[in-house]
Amino acid sequence: MEIKIVLSDIDLCSEEIEAVADVLASKWLTMGEVTQRFEAAFAEYLGVKHAFAVANGTAALHIAHKVIGLKAGDEAICPSLTFVATANSVLYTGGIPVFAEIRGLDDLNISPQSILEKITDKTKAITVVHYGGYPCEMDNIMEIAQSHHLHVIEDAAHAPGAEYKGKKLGTVGDIGCFSFFSNKNMTTGEGGMVVTDNDEFAERIRLIRSHGMTSLTLDRHKGHAYSYDVLELGYNYRIDEIRAAIGIEQLKRLDKNNSARKKIVELYHHLLKEIDEICIPFCDCPNESSFHILPVLLKSGVDRKNFQERLKAKGIQTSMHYPPIHLFSFYRQKYGYKEGLLPITEEIGRREVTFPLYPQLDQRSVKYIVGEIKNVLASPK
Repeated sequence: MEIKIVLSDIDLCSEEIEAVADVLASKWLTMGEVTQRFEAAFAEYLGVKHAFAVANGTAALHIAHKVIGLKAGDEAICPSLTFVATANSVLYTGGIPVFAEIRGLDDLNISPQSILEKITDKTKAITVVHYGGYPCEMDNIMEIAQSHHLHVIEDAAHAPGAEYKGKKLGTVGDIGCFSFFSNKNMTTGEGGMVVTDNDEFAERIRLIRSHGMTSLTLDRHKGHAYSYDVLELGYNYRIDEIRAAIGIEQLKRLDKNNSARKKIVELYHHLLKEIDEICIPFCDCPNESSFHILPVLLKSGVDRKNFQERLKAKGIQTSMHYPPIHLFSFYRQKYGYKEGLLPITEEIGRREVTFPLYPQLDQRSVKYIVGEIKNVLASPK
């Protein structure tokens, strides 16, 4: 059957189309004044001093790890239950990702206790991921970091608008990284943002984003500079004006769309609690999530592939978040990882299923999805 209910969908309106048209009409397409407005709006929204738009979330993570001084042989502790870019960005600097366990079946975020157990004299950073938009235990993590003189990077790709004790995620640690990929709560198609309150980090982020150059094309175009120096090895991680224009409009609707996601998640949770074969993580999250995805855990013994295929036959798209990074072939071969390193993470990797979630999803569709879930689980094949 053709998919009727997709996993995620984009809230695009006429405002984005008009904003892009304005950029095209201006004929200035590379990073410029629209990008500066996007950065200023995002910084104000988060309540952070500095925000730098970049090509994608992976670029944001690479820059963050480079800026804190991670180098060959240094270790950064991170979860394995995340998209591979989190760990890859450590490798880009020559560093080594050290994988910590998650808290448990009810909370799929990195465990502070496991972080503590993984610290060595080579550890230089803790990279947390706010899984699904649900905040990590940042007080404990920051206390560990401070007592061991470590930097904290927040991978907030899932978490624009989420809060920990009244503070926006991405602003609790030393540097926050966001992704605006097409399935995120706010999107520019591709794109990302690096944010910090640290002035020294900010200056280095500014340089690294664009080849280590002391002036940009826009500066020279406006006659503010006629040449430039290169102060350090940088990268072409710039965003363009088209995506920045989309980001400005998307940011305006972020809170509204996150609120819509919250209502959908509450309905899902209410209906799914009736199903014995399903466990629901994050039911009692004390902080404000961005509700990026809707993860559940199938009861041990339920055939996940069969479950997903039968929902697909009913027109319902599902996914899973995530295959543990340490079990990917590259990481097995490079570091010799095997099953058993992170038992809870691996258990989640075998049992997690992600159901459709996006602001436009209506109650009727959610009830249809849950009804079909019940039917599939009631008559396994």
